[in-house]
Amino acid sequence: MAALDVVEKEIARLEEYLDQAMEEVFGKMMGVTCSQAVEVDPMEGETVAALIGLAGALTGTLVLQSTRDGAMRICGCLTGQESTEVDETVRDAIGEVGNMVAGAWKGHDTELASRCLLSTPTVVVGSRYELFSRRALIRIDRSYRFDQHSCAITVSCQRAT
Repeated sequence: MAALDVVEKEIARLEEYLDQAMEEVFGKMMGVTCSQAVEVDPMEGETVAALIGLAGALTGTLVLQSTRDGAMRICGCLTGQESTEVDETVRDAIGEVGNMVAGAWKGHDTELASRCLLSTPTVVVGSRYELFSRRALIRIDRSYRFDQHSCAITVSCQRAT
């Protein structure tokens, strides 16, 4: 099997795990239906992103990004309290949800569950920022819908050698 085929197979497997992780975190832990979205409008205005570092069997990052309103809705689902601004509680909630998604995602693979560590979330809020990461062999870009909101997950990583 060619190296490219192996990478494509690995990406497809990790994408499936990501879809399952999103369903688990949003559905079971937050009580919100969440499904993959094929077409999503670009996120404009203020967005909130949680960056989770991956180290060990995989090295790289997982980023969960949402619009301002989506982030406040995520916070409301997680805490039971509605927010009217992106405050400390909203930032903490987005960081925690990013961490839960990353943990659930890697938990679907026995090697990653035991040999891939997660960093403390870094949360970025703003309307004009770009997140850059080292070019990695594995790149996953997925969008999801929950309620009337959407969020995006970007995984950029590679297997440790």
